[in-house]
Order: sequence, then C-alpha cells, then structure tokens
Amino acid sequence: MYDIRLPTGTAVIGALFPGRVVVISDKTKPAEVTIPSRLAPFVGWVWTALVVLAIVVPARKVYPQALEPRSYVNTPVGINFLLAGYGYTQGNVAFDDSSPITDAKVRVNSGFLGYARSLDVWGLSGKFAAVLPVAKVSGSAKLAGEERERKVSGLGDPVLRLSVNFYGAPAISMDEFSTYQQDIIVGASLQVTPPLGQYDSTKLLNVGTNRWSIKPELGVSKAWGPVILELIPAVTFFTNNDDFLGGQTFAQDPVYSVQGHLIYEFFPAL
Repeated sequence: MYDIRLPTGTAVIGALFPGRVVVISDKTKPAEVTIPSRLAPFVGWVWTALVVLAIVVPARKVYPQALEPRSYVNTPVGINFLLAGYGYTQGNVAFDDSSPITDAKVRVNSGFLGYARSLDVWGLSGKFAAVLPVAKVSGSAKLAGEERERKVSGLGDPVLRLSVNFYGAPAISMDEFSTYQQDIIVGASLQVTPPLGQYDSTKLLNVGTNRWSIKPELGVSKAWGPVILELIPAVTFFTNNDDFLGGQTFAQDPVYSVQGHLIYEFFPAL
C-alpha cells in the first residue's frame, strides 16, 4: 500500500439556485460563506464537499479534507439545485520509501456539474445529489529511476449521495417551512463513488481511480436561536484497485473523519 501526500491547491466552488451564488476561494484553508437568506442553509449543504481543498503542511502527512457545513438541515420538499464548481492544484506528490515512484509533480484543472433535489422520504426530509467531475491533468515522475510524463483529460468518477434526517426535520412544503424552527436534527447519509471515470492501467496518472468508495456518515445539528452546532463523524471505505500499473494491487485503509461546525445565522429570514 502506498502512502500518498497531496499538493497544496486552490478551490473555487459555486452553488447555484435562483438569485444566489456561493463562491469559496482560498489557497491555504477551507472557507465558508454565509448568505443573508432564509435559504442559506441549503447552499451550505450543496456539496461543498464535492470540490475538495487539499491542504499540505510541509514535511507532514495529511489527507484531503471535505468541508460540509449545513449538511443536515430541513429543506422544503421539491427544491432543485444546479451545482457547478472549479478547482486548481499543483505541486509535488510524495510517496513513501517503499514506492518505486519518486520526484512526482502534478498539475490539475478540475470542475464538476451536478444536480440535487430535496425529497420526502416516507415523511422524513432527505436529499439526493449526483455529481459528475471532469479534469485535465499533467504530471511527471520517475518510476524505478526512469522519467515518465503524462497529460490526460476526461471524466472522473461520479459521486452519488442520499441523506435522510431521521429526527427533528420532517418533510415539509415551502409554505410550512416559513414557520419551522430547528431544535435538534439527527440524520445520516450514504455517499457512493463508482469507478466509471477515465482510467488506463498502464499509466500512473489517471482521472479515475478504478475502485469503489463508500462513505456512510452520521450528522447531528443543534440550534440555539441563531447559533447552530454541528457534529459529523464519517468513515470512507475503498475497494482494491486490482489493475494498478499493469496488474498490481493498490489498497487503502478506511479513512475516518469528524467535522465540527459552529454557525451563527445573522439574517434568519428573507
């Protein structure tokens, strides 16, 4: 199993719905934008996680992180979201000493398009989203001392996610939402990434991963007036890539994560 460290990058995220745009841009850390609107919580949920901002501290190993504020809120049934985003990253990619790969450098231009909809799941509020990423990647590295270069572009592995709020957020209409007041919300989600993106087993650098990932997640959100505290533990499981560099096996241990968000809503109404 290879130990991989990702390069520092910049992410730009746009979540679009009638009359509103959210943009996040930062070179050093994830950022959160609050919109003065009753619908602002929905924008926070709209897949900030789908364009990941990878942060690397020199000489230390870290994993790419996803920021998902307001993932577990009550959204009126039947709201549609059009999602769009762009990300750019460049830098060195470090492998552990057992890897034959050295001096790796990569540059990535990536974007995504997606669709999400709020649902009535047997009387419970829920959401479904489907996102299709695309990327243009160029890189160079030494494999067993031999210089390799590659440029590739294509579709990435799509992301599918279903979330349901089991407590504190019943399915409601837009008219009913105007009188809804959050207290405690408990929900869960399942995110699946099938290996459908571009992949060439004879090449080290690809847009797709040739493996499945499955991410179950639990979310708890508590409101005290305009203050909202969120706690979101999750674990991501990966299947093996059994066709890595011409028949080798690439395996990765599960990745455990916990997010915490403290949010203050300055304008709770339109």
